[in-house]
Amino acid sequence: MKPRTLLLNALCICALAIALPSCVEDNVETQIMHYSPEEYATLQQTLNLPDERYDYTVTVNANNFGGTSIIPINNAKATLGRVLFYDKKLSHNNTVACASCHHQEAGFADNKAQSEGFNGGLTKRNSLALASVANFESSYGGGNTANFNQGAAFLWDERATSIIEQSKIAIEDNIEMGMDIDHLADKLAQEDYYRILFQKAYGSSEVTPDRITESIQEFLNAFVSNNSKFDKGLAVHFAAESHFTNFTQQENLGKNLFVIHCSNCHDPRMAGVLVATANNGLDLEYADQGRGVITGNSSDNGVFKVPMLRNIALTAPYMHDGRFETLEEVVEHYNSGIKAHPNLNFELRDFQTSQPKRLNLSNSEKQALVAFLRTLTDTEFAEDVRFSNPFDL
Repeated sequence: MKPRTLLLNALCICALAIALPSCVEDNVETQIMHYSPEEYATLQQTLNLPDERYDYTVTVNANNFGGTSIIPINNAKATLGRVLFYDKKLSHNNTVACASCHHQEAGFADNKAQSEGFNGGLTKRNSLALASVANFESSYGGGNTANFNQGAAFLWDERATSIIEQSKIAIEDNIEMGMDIDHLADKLAQEDYYRILFQKAYGSSEVTPDRITESIQEFLNAFVSNNSKFDKGLAVHFAAESHFTNFTQQENLGKNLFVIHCSNCHDPRMAGVLVATANNGLDLEYADQGRGVITGNSSDNGVFKVPMLRNIALTAPYMHDGRFETLEEVVEHYNSGIKAHPNLNFELRDFQTSQPKRLNLSNSEKQALVAFLRTLTDTEFAEDVRFSNPFDL
């Protein structure tokens, strides 16, 4: 063999010897340990958390918002927020957590007309569902995607303009949780697991009111509910007005009726709402004046937030006072029961007479509308372990 050939063979063998370990290393799974063994042992005494944090990265569906968008989520803060959301220590007497009124299996709503607070009292209004949006950041205008809800805010009377503000109101409410948020920070600082989680999320173990509410917000901003039967149809057909091939004939009929009768207030793509607040004719006289209590304007009496509709089949009972137990009752209200309140939204008035609309739907049409609303359920989200109770050991 020629010397040149021997040299080339030797170089090839050396290159293979160098490359082979690199290839082997590429196939080895790398596990990131976010906690020291001592820290993790401390967490495990109280919490069921993975040693490698869940990834809460948000990818917003292109068909809902006009283009795929990734919304950054701080996993350490979201993990802390998850623990805070489920921790009953956030209440005055350690009996109520945020999750006590927002159950994952119920679309993060409550299955009662009024929720029970820390001292046994009942809340004034029904708990709004937290899984009714595709994603909080995008649906409420805080993210990087197009949205329809620049004026939308939180709570039935929209007195909170952010998740942070909403969380503070709930924590300090004298019926819900009854906890001064400054005292809450001191209280949580006594817990070993919080000292670890705040250290990981913020670089120091200091517990502050701002850090508490910001981390809860980070957790809620990781909520993404856009994998329903409706979303799968929209991904193929792009427009809610299209005939969805994954829908039954009844569901397509219901979708068409929704687009005709409901989509002026509720975005047909389920990306948000087109009307932020409205009087929907529940009563001629309201015991609860809604927005009117906040603004003091008589034109806001009986006006409440227009809720988003994702996972609505999971979130009964319905309306601000939980008066309707079923979707069938809701549909019948809009079909035949709207009252002629002075502040009734114009979309619910007959164009010619200005009286409440009567849809005069047949029984089969009403059933179809309910069937369509059930296609908005995202079962995967309602069962996602990342949003489950970390205190379930």
